Amino acid sequence: MLILKKTAGFISLLLLIITVSIAVVILFTPLYHFTVWFHDLPQRLDMTYNTLIENYYVLMRYLHFPWIQELNLPDFPSSESGLFHFWEVKILFYINYGVLFISAAASVLYIRYVKRNRLFWTLQKPFFIASLVPPMLLMLLAINFDRMFVIFHELFFNNDAWLFNPSTDPIILALPQEFFMYCFILFFILIEASFIFGYRYSKKKAFK
Repeated sequence: MLILKKTAGFISLLLLIITVSIAVVILFTPLYHFTVWFHDLPQRLDMTYNTLIENYYVLMRYLHFPWIQELNLPDFPSSESGLFHFWEVKILFYINYGVLFISAAASVLYIRYVKRNRLFWTLQKPFFIASLVPPMLLMLLAINFDRMFVIFHELFFNNDAWLFNPSTDPIILALPQEFFMYCFILFFILIEASFIFGYRYSKKKAFK
C-alpha cells in the first residue's frame, strides 16, 4: 500500500510538471513573435507583422475559450479538415488543463504527506532517472525532428487532418515547422529544469 501511494504520488508530480510545462509553452506567445521575426514571415507571406500576430491570437482565443465555438481566421481561409484538426487541438488543450488541475491537487496532498513523514529522500532517485529522459529526447529532436513531429501527431491524432494543404489551409504557412520545433525545445528545457530542481530540492530536504 505504501509503495502504491508513493508511486501514485510521484506520477501526480510528473503529470503536474509535464502539463504545466505544456501550458507555459502554449501561453508563451513571444515564441511566435520570435518565429515571425526570425523567419521573416511577413515578407514570405506578403503580410504585415501585425496581421500575422492578430491571426495567431484569434487562433489562440479559439483554442482556449469554450464559448468560441467557431474558428474564423480573418486573413486565412480554412478547409473542413483544417477546422476539424484545430477542434481536436482545442480538446487536447482542455484535457491538458484538466489534468494540470487534478494533478496539482494530488501533488499538494502528496508533498504534504512526504513532508509530514520526512520522505523527501524517496524522491531523489525518481527525479534523477526522470532527468535523464529530456536530454535523450532533445538529442533525437536534433537528429531527426521531422520524424519526431510525425510520431507526435500519430500518437495524439487518429487521422490525417493534421497534414495541412497550404492551398486550402494557408494558415500552415504562418505556422512553420520551425515554430513547433522551438515549442518542443522549450518544453524539454522546462521539464528538465523541473526534474533537476526536484532532485536537488529533495536531496537538500532529505538531510534536514
